[in-house]
Amino acid sequence: MQQRCRWANNSAVEQEYHDREWGVSVHDDRRLFEFLILEGMQAGLSWATILRKRNNFRLAFANFDPHCVACFGQRELEVLLSNQGLIRNRQKLHAAVNNARVFLTIQSRWGSFDSYIWRFVDGKPVRNAWRSAQEVPVATSTSAMMSKDLKSLGFRFVGATICYAFMQAVGMVNDHTTDCFRYPQVAALGE
Repeated sequence: MQQRCRWANNSAVEQEYHDREWGVSVHDDRRLFEFLILEGMQAGLSWATILRKRNNFRLAFANFDPHCVACFGQRELEVLLSNQGLIRNRQKLHAAVNNARVFLTIQSRWGSFDSYIWRFVDGKPVRNAWRSAQEVPVATSTSAMMSKDLKSLGFRFVGATICYAFMQAVGMVNDHTTDCFRYPQVAALGE
């Protein structure tokens, strides 16, 4: 059996996500938007819960097309709030629509959200070398700086911890522990 990061052994959905996606660099704006929204939805919940509902979110959020989500009005929000396949938290759903609008503003200013967000790590992944899960931080000075900047632009549900989880998910940092089989694989991608 292959050694994985400890958190990935809790469920099959987490294991698959860990083995295929977590920590791999993402530069596609739509996928970056997806992770930004999902990480905000996860606040106070388990990541496994979000992963189990991910396809429902994709359907409800027009496959995370920020142009579509930015156009959601009160009627669409009420539909989302009644959708049992989602996290039905009014503040989080309102934040998702708000964040789609701000996301589009950033795209127009920077050319892409990718150009804007990856500048926090100088355009290349930070390769950490944690030996155990206890060493992995929940936030860093970089995620705090990202959070502050995103909030100043109007984003919501983007605290330093959420930003760090986002950075881990989209491969801005390689936080696989060094004993995990994915650590050298993700490091070798060197994107």
